[in-house]
Amino acid sequence: MNENLMKALSEQKIFPIIRSNDPNIVVNTVDALLKGGLNIMEINVESVQIYDAIKEVSSRANVCAGGIITSLQAQAAIESGAKLFSSPIFHMNLVKLSKDKRIPYIAGTSTANEAYQAWKARIPLVKIYPITAMGGASYLEDLLRPMNFLNILPQGSVKLSEVKKYIDAGAFAVGVGRDLFDGYSYSAITERVQETLSAF
Repeated sequence: MNENLMKALSEQKIFPIIRSNDPNIVVNTVDALLKGGLNIMEINVESVQIYDAIKEVSSRANVCAGGIITSLQAQAAIESGAKLFSSPIFHMNLVKLSKDKRIPYIAGTSTANEAYQAWKARIPLVKIYPITAMGGASYLEDLLRPMNFLNILPQGSVKLSEVKKYIDAGAFAVGVGRDLFDGYSYSAITERVQETLSAF
């Protein structure tokens, strides 16, 4: 992954995951996150219209296109301006496309073996998903004990209040979705991000 992007993500600690079928909601949410101090965020590609939202915000935010499972989806995301892409799976077709296009790929893994194989494929940031179902921060600690060379992004039903616990357990950054957004106004999202960042 681009070293500057990696450094910025490790410093911002929260990796927000936006999920909506409505491009307007996506764009407004991106702006709320930018106001809160987050510049790198995942936009889950819920429908083809979301590529338009990525195109609109890509000049002011570092967008990771999320939920990518095919090379065609990845290609469309890159053409829309995504700086990186993320998948719930680890697939060598996506590794190849990432290398060809020089666009970072965050591979989804669950087990120690999958995480290690992703690292062997030179994937610089490995997602552990779904982290809560796998055992949360203690699972992360167990994974990192023998493999502290891994840069891990835990994701999956993580609460904003748990971000610090995951960082303390060794996470590179922490993916937060529903708990950050659901039921909150755009101004409240900005405030919640600022409050969480001030705890570090």
